Amino acid sequence: MSEENREKKIFQSHRWRLLRLLPAWSGLLVLMLASSPAAASLVVFEDGRHLRVASYEVVDDDRLTVGLVGGGSMTIPLDVVERIVDEEYERLPDPGKLVTDAGIAAEPLAGETRSVRAFSENLSSSPGLSSSSGLFFSSSFSSPFSSQILEAAKQHRIDPALIAAVIRAESNGFPRAVSRKGARGLMQLMPATARRLGVKSAFDPRENIRAGAAYLAELAERFGETNADLILAAYNAGEHAVEEHGGVPPYRETRDYVRRVLAFWGSPALSRSAL
Repeated sequence: MSEENREKKIFQSHRWRLLRLLPAWSGLLVLMLASSPAAASLVVFEDGRHLRVASYEVVDDDRLTVGLVGGGSMTIPLDVVERIVDEEYERLPDPGKLVTDAGIAAEPLAGETRSVRAFSENLSSSPGLSSSSGLFFSSSFSSPFSSQILEAAKQHRIDPALIAAVIRAESNGFPRAVSRKGARGLMQLMPATARRLGVKSAFDPRENIRAGAAYLAELAERFGETNADLILAAYNAGEHAVEEHGGVPPYRETRDYVRRVLAFWGSPALSRSAL
């Protein structure tokens, strides 16, 4: 057995053991939560289970050290973490939500219903891809990303203006962006998500945009193409969080993210005439 295969086998073994231990950790944390009202974060794993932590730090690009609620810490492979969400709640009145076919409550969007799959293949009719958008493109057709966005949009049937809006919110167009949570590239893919979507280099704009668009397409299939708020909430907080809360989770980070992307997508620079 080669050294590389031996290392992969050891990593997979550790990863399997980690996921098996999650229920035990979750039970322990329930006991600690009763005496700890401090703000926390949710570390969400690939299978949807999550761990509530007091702090976190990415170490050496491939590990995550978390401070446990109530004291203590541990280090886990970043590759098993799907996302990290700051668990700060935003309490808002519920002005009558709509319910989707999947039984999920969708918060009404301002204006008419808009599908995330409707778009024009003509770049000139897509202001979200032009220099007038104020996003990150230096010019309409010499942009380093406009062709990749349109390519991914056509491949996965996702509005290129929505992809552009997500990129603006996630990385502001910086292809080598790395968040403190370990998300990487233009559409801020976590290593676990990038691996699942077949990404070899998260810093490659074409690969990153393709994977991000593919993920948006998965979410559109799951929550309905006209429920952009649910799709974006799931992109930020995860599908399980949306389903668990029956709609956009009450996390301030997630609600702010949804509002921000919808504003970019629906602004004059990002919106287009219906085709």
